[in-house]
Amino acid sequence: MWAMVQDPSPSDDEYLVLRLRPHWKVLIRAVLVAVLVVAVALIAEVIIPSGSAAAVARLVVAAVAILALMLWLMVPVLRWRTTTYELTSRRLRVRDGIVTRRGRDIPLSRITDVSFEKGPLDRLLGSGRLIVESAGEHGQIVLSDIPRVEFAQATLFRLVEEEQRRLDRNERNQP
Repeated sequence: MWAMVQDPSPSDDEYLVLRLRPHWKVLIRAVLVAVLVVAVALIAEVIIPSGSAAAVARLVVAAVAILALMLWLMVPVLRWRTTTYELTSRRLRVRDGIVTRRGRDIPLSRITDVSFEKGPLDRLLGSGRLIVESAGEHGQIVLSDIPRVEFAQATLFRLVEEEQRRLDRNERNQP
């Protein structure tokens, strides 16, 4: 039997500093739609007149409501659950995808700028967008709905500086 394998562990001198997933606010719309679907289904169940076809009609309404709930609630929850942002002492790792997994690793030594943006709702909820610019062909990556985005930005910036100092020391020690 095949065992599920996690992403390879970091190298000996690499360690996990911060692991995040998108802020819970990404689920608000899904929860509101779910409440609306349940309310509409309950109203439809009450409105259906009694009769021989009432049982079938109620089953159809229930089936449609359940299908709508699965699509409007489960997909965003799974997307939220399967998206992770990991900051190690050597790289920024982004993993996402429900069926098809995607991953992107950016070495800290390639990061040239780290900034954040917070709108009014983000400020209330303590989240924001983290913008990471890197040298290379992809240039910029925007991580949306990051919880405690200012802390994440400061931590990433500090680690980028530490990595640059480490690389400079190693370069000076080379013959």
